Amino acid sequence: MKMDTNFFKKSKKTFFFLIGFTLIGLPVFYHLVKTDEKLPIYNPADVNPKLVDKSVRSKTKNHKVSDFKLINQNGDIITNKDYEGKIYVADFFFTRCQTICLAMAYNMSELQEHFKNDNEVMFLSHSVTPVMDSVPVLRSYADAKGVIDGKWNITTGDKKHIYDLARKSYFAVLDEGSGDENDFIHTENFVLIDKDRRIRGSYDGTKKENMQKIIEDIKLLKEEYKK
Repeated sequence: MKMDTNFFKKSKKTFFFLIGFTLIGLPVFYHLVKTDEKLPIYNPADVNPKLVDKSVRSKTKNHKVSDFKLINQNGDIITNKDYEGKIYVADFFFTRCQTICLAMAYNMSELQEHFKNDNEVMFLSHSVTPVMDSVPVLRSYADAKGVIDGKWNITTGDKKHIYDLARKSYFAVLDEGSGDENDFIHTENFVLIDKDRRIRGSYDGTKKENMQKIIEDIKLLKEEYKK
């Protein structure tokens, strides 16, 4: 009878240990796994080769968005320094576009609204017809789309520079070209860039459901930088 009592006592301790582990240990384990979730870091070799300029296709690590110098809707010069320490979403558009750019502009404005009070997050749009999209044209476009100055830069600049950014930095365009006067790119891609100028995601900017994915991915990035 004494052995049965000891067995019962040991079994009782084991039972309460398992209950305690379930209530405390598993949530802690889940939290550790959850907080370790990270977005991938994309290098040229990780991307569809058709999206990457031939000059950088073989690069397997340490890819970053190149230095840039553009002009925004207020006529201000915008460089990578303006995005230093920021998470941002970049895209390529033109003001006269009546197809994919309409949905892209609407969706970008929705993202802007979601993050309007978040100083860590910004947006950057590049005109693919910079000769036609002068500063006054961009200003009018920005007003029509509800752009918040200092939050979302709608930019123009040297065409070759912009097209090189699309093909060699953001990997946003399927077609090849040199950025000359006959070159033209048209892409629906939104590209997510982290605070270290690395590509962390690419999304179809015409699809509203992808905006929630971008919001969730930005939250993941913000958590990553808290560690």
